[in-house]
Amino acid sequence: MIKRTELIRFEADTFLILLAFVLSYFLRFDAPFQASSLEIFWEGLLIVLAVQPLVFLAAGMYRNLWCYPSVRDAWVLARVVTISATVTSVPFIYLLRDLPNVWSLVVMDWILLLFLIFASRLIRQHFRAPGQVCEPHGKCPALIVGAGQAGSLLLKEIDRLPRSPYKVLGFIDDDPAKQGMFLHGVRVEGTVGQLREIVSRLAIEEVIIAIPSAEGKKLRAIVAACKEAGVRFKTLPYLPDIINGKISVSQVKDVEITDLLGREPVMLDEEAIRHFLKGEMILVTGAAGSIGSEICRQIAKFGPEQLLLLDHAETPLYHIHRELAEAFPDLSVIPIIGDVKNRDKLAAVFGEYLPDVVFHAAAYKHVPMMESNQFEAVTNNIGGTKILADVSHQFGVRNFVMISTDKAVNPANVMGASKRAAEMYIQALAGKSRTRFTTVRFGNVLGSNGSVIPLFMEQIKNGGPVTVTDPKVIRYFMTIPEASQLVLQAACLGKGGEIFVLDMGEPVRIVDLAEELIRLSGLVPYEDIEIVFTGLRPGEKMFEELLGQGEGVLPTSHEKIRVLAAVETDFVTLHNEVKQLLETAECLNLPGMVCLLHALVPGFCSGGEESAVAPAKAPRSTKVTRLTRGRSLPPRAGLR
Repeated sequence: MIKRTELIRFEADTFLILLAFVLSYFLRFDAPFQASSLEIFWEGLLIVLAVQPLVFLAAGMYRNLWCYPSVRDAWVLARVVTISATVTSVPFIYLLRDLPNVWSLVVMDWILLLFLIFASRLIRQHFRAPGQVCEPHGKCPALIVGAGQAGSLLLKEIDRLPRSPYKVLGFIDDDPAKQGMFLHGVRVEGTVGQLREIVSRLAIEEVIIAIPSAEGKKLRAIVAACKEAGVRFKTLPYLPDIINGKISVSQVKDVEITDLLGREPVMLDEEAIRHFLKGEMILVTGAAGSIGSEICRQIAKFGPEQLLLLDHAETPLYHIHRELAEAFPDLSVIPIIGDVKNRDKLAAVFGEYLPDVVFHAAAYKHVPMMESNQFEAVTNNIGGTKILADVSHQFGVRNFVMISTDKAVNPANVMGASKRAAEMYIQALAGKSRTRFTTVRFGNVLGSNGSVIPLFMEQIKNGGPVTVTDPKVIRYFMTIPEASQLVLQAACLGKGGEIFVLDMGEPVRIVDLAEELIRLSGLVPYEDIEIVFTGLRPGEKMFEELLGQGEGVLPTSHEKIRVLAAVETDFVTLHNEVKQLLETAECLNLPGMVCLLHALVPGFCSGGEESAVAPAKAPRSTKVTRLTRGRSLPPRAGLR
């Protein structure tokens, strides 16, 4: 059944078809009112009205939203008009074959109809432009920051949806060439520096930041301008989603701390990853953890034959298994409750499923907690890794990838030392095994279990105070999806024995994160929410390093991944040292275990040179370096 709006558009186009023929007729004939000419007119008009409207209907002209024309729409319009003119020309020329130069009438009718159809769409679009027609009540007056590709697509999407919550009154853009210009009928009102005045003049309630590729520094400046103007602000997802046409009003989201840090989207060699994983049996340990679960999500996209989820935590394992089963119904996902320290269990699992690739993400990672539970750090992180690696070697696993941490570099705590010892064992075993053993080392991930972001958010929700260990503490950060994607990419590059180091970007002060989170919550640091400095906890360092002294770093085929050359180690000697360490830990001999760990791991300095500072409350007058200002940081142990 034809809708009323479709019927009106069909009737309007039929009138334009009639008008185009009448005009072409009067332009073609010098004596249009002679009897012979009128006979041609009536016959031609009958043909045109009988054929061309039917062609328009058959081509689906009225199933599309022509009121928002684009270049693609223009090509569709031109094609439909050309087809209608071509179809009309057959009976036209046959019945009027005695008319000299009958083709001139056909061509003239086609040109005029094309012009009238285009003009009607453009006129309609003009009078529907934002700010030139009455908008429905209840819509939020909004500004879009960024009059580029993303801003253009967003405005079109807002116009397309009758129930969109926004009424866009203007653009903001720092490009001088765009000032005062119009994009889809909406004016570029000024720059970010003029935001406060523009918000006041146009009574703006919300600002949408449509610069998905903006660096963190630029985004922080825009957010600061929005806060100064006292207006709500949101942002769009990353640029690839915009380019792929996935933008929608529903994707407009609150600005998050990950946006302000300015992490660029990771560009992967997906073909290499697909070749590495497709059709393979994949086992992930620690599959229910924050990193392990995201690695599972990323792996599932590349079509493995089967995905084995190994974890000792029942409830989280249930959740990730259900999530993957629903998201990837064609993938066989097997949840396995087990402990990497249980050799018999692992041997049974490997014997039944014979995995091709193992991603080892199971580990204890919380530094202060492991300082209080040092036996567990050693038996799980070293012992569990050793058992899993030995079983992988025994069953001929093709690739083994261990997830490590920057805390393994010059470790100042047992957790870091245990991960470094695990790295060393993996490298040593790689020298005698057909299995390709590799390690991927990176720093903190935003939002992972035990990270500072969830803690800060909970403290802010409870009214504060927000606790920071020391105003000088800095850390490297990346997002969980970014880290997991780069782990898969690094796994494709491994030949055996390497340690891959991910480019963590620039380090960030923890106190800056706390302040930005407070501001994003609509509050003022040190006024609405206090920040209290509690002192470094046991085993914590003031700043982390990505490379140890003497570790040579080389580039790889991926710009965000570097590799440390494989180190030859006497496996028998290292194996015996690790075995003695684990036996001492099982006997609960803490002094002996720590002594052996010091001997095994070069650079391990438990207790560290960095003693805890006395707890202190940050005075409101204290000047603390912000993310948006210059800061003096220790030299990067670096990747660039």
